[in-house]
Amino acid sequence: MRKRTKPVEGATKTDASNSAASLTRGLEILRAFTIEDATLGNQELIERTGLPKATVSRLTSTLVSLGYLHYDDALGRYSIGPATVSLGYSALSSNAVIHLARPLMQKLADETGAAVALGTRDGLEMVYLANCRSNSPVSLRLNVGSRLPIWRTAMGLAYLAEMTPQVRSSVLQQLVQSGPEDAERIQTSVQDALQQRDASGFVAAFGVWFSYINAVGVAFRPTDGSPLIALTCGGIVDILPRERCRNLVGPALVNLTQRLRAQLAGHETPQSTALLPSSWKSTAE
Repeated sequence: MRKRTKPVEGATKTDASNSAASLTRGLEILRAFTIEDATLGNQELIERTGLPKATVSRLTSTLVSLGYLHYDDALGRYSIGPATVSLGYSALSSNAVIHLARPLMQKLADETGAAVALGTRDGLEMVYLANCRSNSPVSLRLNVGSRLPIWRTAMGLAYLAEMTPQVRSSVLQQLVQSGPEDAERIQTSVQDALQQRDASGFVAAFGVWFSYINAVGVAFRPTDGSPLIALTCGGIVDILPRERCRNLVGPALVNLTQRLRAQLAGHETPQSTALLPSSWKSTAE
């Protein structure tokens, strides 16, 4: 067994505090990168993190030496390094929820001609952890790592509705502070989501994020102890008109969640059984 390392002589609480602050700031730099960013320069990192130039320079140098960032000498810009990619891949590949959810998600995507995604909250956004699409040429082209506004999407509203009241109140406060002009819409959208969740088990959002996209969402707490997650099925209005979302796709997503919950609890579920009724006919076919 590995022995616990003795404290460094002369180390103080201030040293520990400084180390924690450096770690926090280093993570802020990594979080500044989004799925749309191939590279970022020093000035962009400064603007996105709000950190001083000297701090950004010092931390990026450390992150490059550790492999969490890559620096392109010719461009003078940074990109996500192999150590960060490896860390993210390990987290996703070892996640039991994602592993069990994928076949069910792909089944629903194929049956609807829409896109099905699984995600969780990161700040005031939802981030995709898994995504399945049908062969339809008009399926939504979002990918793992894509970020969506939490209060303007079915996934995010379902997630908010499933939060504990105390956490939801805190997040709502942050949302209003970040967008005071939308305060009334935010409150109304979340209240509506709570009512939908209580009435049908899912939340629908019609043209809220983009006018041509309809979607339904369900959030649940996995029985394996994983944090709260949300699933969504969405597509253009021609594939998922409101009536189909309410009467077919929403209940199918609830069915998917129930099967996933059962599998996480160790119960076998019929993999071949359709999630949608046999009368369904996707317009994408």
